[in-house]
Amino acid sequence: MEHITLLIGIVIVTALVFDFTNGFHDTANAMATTISTGALGPRVAVAMSAVLNLVGAFLSVEVAKTISGGIIDEGAGIRPEVIFAGLVGAILWNLVTWLAGLPSSSSHALFGGLIGATLVSVGLDGVNGDAIVMKVLIPAVAAPIVAGIATMVATRLTYRLGSGRSPEDTAKGYRAGQIASAALVSLAHGTNDAQKTMGVITLALVTGNVVAPDSDPPLWVIVSAGLAIALGTYLGGWRIIRTMGKGITDIQPPQGFAAQTGAATVILASSHIGFALSTTQVCSGAVMGAGVGRKGAVVRWSTAGRMVVAWVLTLPAAGLVAGGAALLADQGNAGVAAVAVLAILACGAIWALSRRKPVDHTNVNEVAAQEPVGAVTAALRSVAPPPAGTAASAPEGAVEAAAASGTPESTPEQTPTPAAASSTTR
Repeated sequence: MEHITLLIGIVIVTALVFDFTNGFHDTANAMATTISTGALGPRVAVAMSAVLNLVGAFLSVEVAKTISGGIIDEGAGIRPEVIFAGLVGAILWNLVTWLAGLPSSSSHALFGGLIGATLVSVGLDGVNGDAIVMKVLIPAVAAPIVAGIATMVATRLTYRLGSGRSPEDTAKGYRAGQIASAALVSLAHGTNDAQKTMGVITLALVTGNVVAPDSDPPLWVIVSAGLAIALGTYLGGWRIIRTMGKGITDIQPPQGFAAQTGAATVILASSHIGFALSTTQVCSGAVMGAGVGRKGAVVRWSTAGRMVVAWVLTLPAAGLVAGGAALLADQGNAGVAAVAVLAILACGAIWALSRRKPVDHTNVNEVAAQEPVGAVTAALRSVAPPPAGTAASAPEGAVEAAAASGTPESTPEQTPTPAAASSTTR
C-alpha cells in the first residue's frame, strides 16, 4: 500500500505539471487576438485569463467524468504506472509544440498519452473505443469547422453592420467587446480543460482504491487543478500567442470579437454535454474563419497547414511516447524512476532550446517574417477586394513586405484615411 500511495502521489504531481503546461500552452486560445489588437496589454490579459480559468474549474465536472470513466476503462486493470506514462507523453508533446509555436491540442495530447500507455500495458480491452469516437474524434473534426464557419459569418455581418462608420469610431467599442468575449473564452477554458486533469487525478485515485469508481473529483482535486492551470495561464505561452495573434491572419478588433464569441459558444456548449473537445482547435478554427470573413484579409495558409498537421500528429505522437514510457515503467520502481529522469532531462533540453530565441510579453506582437501571398489568398482577393480606407486596401504584398522587413503593422487607430492612402500610393 505504501508503494501504491507513493506512486499515486507521483502521478498527482505529474498530472498537475501537465495541467500547468496546458495553461501556458492554451493561453493563446483566449488572449491572442485581444493582445494582437491592443485591446489589453499582454500582462493584464494573461492575468485576467488566469483568474477566470480558476473560476471556470469550479463550474462543471462533466468533462472530468468523461476522462475518469469514459476514455479508459478503469476496471480493466489500469495501474498508476499507466497513467504516469500517459502524462509523460502528453507533457513532452505539449512542450515540443510550444517550442515550435504551434497551437496543438493539449487535450488530444492527454488522450493520446493515456490511450498509448493503456494499449501497451493492458491491451485493447482497456480502451473504450466508442467513447473515443463519439466524445473525442467526432468533436475534434466538427468543432473547429463549426467555429470557423460561425465566425466567418459573424465577421462578415459585423463589417456589414459597421460599414457606414469609420474604423476609428468602431474600434473602441469592438475592443471592449473583445475584452468581454476573451473573458468568456477563459471561463469556458476552465470549464473544459481544467476538468481533464481533475479526471486524470480521479482516475489515479480510483486505480489506487482511494475513491470509489464513478466518483466525482474531490474538492482538493478541483482546487489544485484549477490553481495549476491558472498559474500556467498567467505565465503565458507567448510563442503560441504570437502564432495565433499574428501568424494566421492580421486580426482587427471586429474580427477578434467575432472569433472569441464564436469560440466561447462552442466550448461552453461542449462542456455542458461532456464533450472533451480541443479548445485550441476551436479557437484556431475561429481565427481562420475571422480571416476568411474579412474582405481582403490575408490568411496564411502555410501556417494553418502546419497547425493541422500538428493536430493530426498529436494523438499518435503522444501515444507513441507514452507507450515507450509505459514499457519502461512496467519494469517496476527502477523503471518509473528512469521515466521520471528521462522526462525531466527532455523538458530541460526543450527549455534550453527555447532560450535561444526567447518570446515574451515584450516582443509577442513582433513577427519576423510572413509567407508571401499564395494562390488561395490571391484568388480570394480577386473576388473580394478590400473595402477602401482599411489596412487591407494597401497595395498587394505591402503588408507581407512590411512584416518581412520588421516594420510594425498599423493598428486600427493608425489606419490611413482614403485620401491619405491615395497620397501615399502615388
